[in-house]
Amino acid sequence: MAANLRDVAGPIAWRDAGSGPDTIVLLHGLGGSRTAWDPQLRSLSDRWRAVAWDMPGYGASAPLPRPTTFAALADAVARLLDALGVERAHLVGWSLGGMVAMHTALAHPDRVDRLVLIATSPAFGLDGTDPDEWRRLRLDRLDAGETPADMARAVLTSVAGPRLSGPALADQMAAMARIPAAGLRAMVETLPHHDVRTRLADITAPTLVVVGELDHETPPAYARAIADAVPGARLIVLPGLGHLAPAEDPDTVSAVIRSFLDDRPAHHPDRAPGGAP
Repeated sequence: MAANLRDVAGPIAWRDAGSGPDTIVLLHGLGGSRTAWDPQLRSLSDRWRAVAWDMPGYGASAPLPRPTTFAALADAVARLLDALGVERAHLVGWSLGGMVAMHTALAHPDRVDRLVLIATSPAFGLDGTDPDEWRRLRLDRLDAGETPADMARAVLTSVAGPRLSGPALADQMAAMARIPAAGLRAMVETLPHHDVRTRLADITAPTLVVVGELDHETPPAYARAIADAVPGARLIVLPGLGHLAPAEDPDTVSAVIRSFLDDRPAHHPDRAPGGAP
C-alpha cells in the first residue's frame, strides 16, 4: 500500500509519512525541497516516521528572521524536532542537507541519534573553486530574472548520473521549481561558508557516509574525508550513481539507510566522543 504523504504548514513546513516510534528527518539539497525525498518517505514510512522539511526560505517554509548561516539552519532543525514533538531523530542529509546535518550534529548532539550523509562535503571549495566566482555564476542568472524552475533541468542533469530520466527527473525538477528565488539566493550566499573539517572528530552520532561513484559534484574523495575524520563512521560508494543518488536509484539508497538504522543500537548521549557506539 502506498504511504499517505501529509503536508504540514508552519514557519517550518514539512511533509511526513508513517508513525513509527522513531523519526527520520530528511534534509534536501540546494536545488531541492521536501518533495525531492518522496521515494524515501514512501519506502521508509513502514518502519519509521519519515519527515522531509522545506528548509527555511524554501518551498512553504518562512525565511529565517536573521541572516542565513549554518548555525541558524542547525537551530532550525532543532526547532523542527520541537514542532514534531520528538527529542531525538535520525538525520539524513543530501548534499547541502548533509552539510546542515553535520552542523546540527555538532551544535545539537543531544537531538541526533544516527547521521546519514549523502553526496556531501566537509567544506566548500575542496576542488579549488573560487567562492566569489561560484556565487556570481548563480546569482547572475537570478539577477537576470531566471527562476529556480527555469534553471532546474540544466542544473539537475549537470550533476546527475546517467540513470536520472523520465518521471524521476521530472519529480526532481518539480522539487526545484518550489524554491523561491530569494531562498535560493540566500543559500548561494551562505553555502561557501561551510567548513567543518576541524570539527568532524567531535561528531558523536553513529555516522554513515554515502556517495555515488560517478558523483563529480561531491566526489568519493570528499566522502572518504568525512568518513576518515568522524569516529567510527562507515563509507558506502554506490556504483553507477551520481550526485542525485536518492533520485537516481531510490530503492538502493532507501535500503542503505534502512540497513544502517537497523544495524546497531541508537546513539546515547553518554557515549564518549570517538568511543564505540
